[in-house]
Amino acid sequence: DPIGTLDAAEQLVKEGFAVLPYINADPLLAKRLEEVGCATVMPLGSPIGSGQGIQNEANIKIIIEQSKVPVVIDAGIGSPSEAAYGMELGADALLVNSAIALAKDPVQMGRAMGLATTAGRLAHLAGRIPVQHIASASSPQTGLVST
Repeated sequence: DPIGTLDAAEQLVKEGFAVLPYINADPLLAKRLEEVGCATVMPLGSPIGSGQGIQNEANIKIIIEQSKVPVVIDAGIGSPSEAAYGMELGADALLVNSAIALAKDPVQMGRAMGLATTAGRLAHLAGRIPVQHIASASSPQTGLVST
């Protein structure tokens, strides 16, 4: 119930609580929650526990781009590659539970998720090359050894 979430968040902020709302990936709702004073917004990547990964990439990108509070992608992350991708999108953090708790080896999965999250954040900060529709050589044409 997004309207109920917004109303409850506003009331809790007025009472002095740090509110961390878990929401559908709705950019307008995320902005409104930020405006009423929420400490973060937590859009879901996909249904909780589903392991479906990030299913609403476009809206999550909008939320990240417009937000002045931390954005935590919550729910649906099922693999380290999905965790890395969430961080590459520019999320400030991820909330991952089921993928670790239900893994065959939770300790190894936790380690893999941590490494992937770090790699994704570094990739985001490094900056991705632009997507092009034609080939473009990037190797230098000068200073080559010739025979």
